[in-house]
Amino acid sequence: MKPRNVELLLLVLASILTCGGYYLATLGQTAELPTDIVPFLVVVLGLLVGAHFVIRMFIPFADGIMFPLVALLNGLGYMMIARLDPDLAASQAAWTFIGLFAFSGTVIFFKDVRFLEPFRYTLAVAGVVLLLLPLIPELGTKINGAQIWIRVGPISIQPGEIAKVVLAAFLASYLAEKKDFIALEVRKIGRIGFPAFKYFAPLIFACGVALVVMVLQRDLGSSLLIFTLFLVMVYVATGRSIYVFSGLSLFAGGAFFAWTRFNHVQERVATWLDPYKDVKGDGFQISEAQFAMADGGFSGTGLGLGTPSKIPVVESDMIFAAFAEELGLLGASAILIIILLFVSSGIRIALSASSEFERLLATGLILLLGFQSFIIIGGTLRVLPLTGVTLPFVSYGGSSLISNYVIVGILMRISHNSVVAATQELVEGSDVKWKVAKG
Repeated sequence: MKPRNVELLLLVLASILTCGGYYLATLGQTAELPTDIVPFLVVVLGLLVGAHFVIRMFIPFADGIMFPLVALLNGLGYMMIARLDPDLAASQAAWTFIGLFAFSGTVIFFKDVRFLEPFRYTLAVAGVVLLLLPLIPELGTKINGAQIWIRVGPISIQPGEIAKVVLAAFLASYLAEKKDFIALEVRKIGRIGFPAFKYFAPLIFACGVALVVMVLQRDLGSSLLIFTLFLVMVYVATGRSIYVFSGLSLFAGGAFFAWTRFNHVQERVATWLDPYKDVKGDGFQISEAQFAMADGGFSGTGLGLGTPSKIPVVESDMIFAAFAEELGLLGASAILIIILLFVSSGIRIALSASSEFERLLATGLILLLGFQSFIIIGGTLRVLPLTGVTLPFVSYGGSSLISNYVIVGILMRISHNSVVAATQELVEGSDVKWKVAKG
């Protein structure tokens, strides 16, 4: 079966699962068939089929698995948000609509993402400026203790979500050009070789400024995300493990310094280690999430039959706990499997990319989504201290949803272009062989 036909079939299946879950969640709350189930199914199918035909027209050779997985995650997230708060569900539906338009625009107008490659320093400056916007008086606003938002009229926007994509493009562009120089040892201290500092300086400056800004904004989750992005992309570009060990050593030192100097970091760590010590204060959110997941057990309480709304900010920070309560270990594992399939699809796209820039860019973008999922799920399960990032495509949040759809559009454009480039190379090689044989 052709990839686009497989994609369409999987999209229909994703829509059925979403609408079935929506129906069950509503039935669990009211014991009545929701009157809007048919319009809801029509809208869901219309949006997904519309995006599918954009893919079919403009990137017909793109990966056939990634978009259905995204649609399923987005649909399940919307189902849970609608079950928790109908008002937020209306906003999330609007953001999904905008996100799909952003996805379509990326696919249509980014015909070759390599046009970004020469603008590496412009991308670095743009990324830092986007991160600085929330710190501007009268423009930035603080929500839940983090200064990472700007308000434009009635709408709050998180420019850091766009900045992550821009910084990933900068790193991909710079490393594609300078990777050989960065990998080259020009001096040694003992058995350890080091590159020329001048080739590392732009990377350290851009990522260092980004990290400092996010620490000042108390956005610890995004700080960890950008640091990991920097570390992994340098390793992928150069293949030198010394950079990973050096980076982890710096991270350990920085984490210890932050823990000893900043009260909010100490509070996060203390809450992570023992949330039940202050169960009515700082530990309330994590404690309620633990109780909810324990209530869910193996098979869950059933959609609409649990009490996940007791968890503070459950629709964004703790939506994984809501799934674990009402769908149990089985449902939570299904969410994890979908995310892993999505990440593996992105890695496959990166490995088959036709240029070094596209390979590094795809690696960075899929790393952003995959590691972000790990951070927030790890925080929910108390594997890591809880940080304020969203579960991609599942949690409530407009800025995150739109930037994530742009990422998927870029990845699928790279996938399509890689197949086209490989086909052209094969045709040209066959043509040359035929001419040689004839002549």
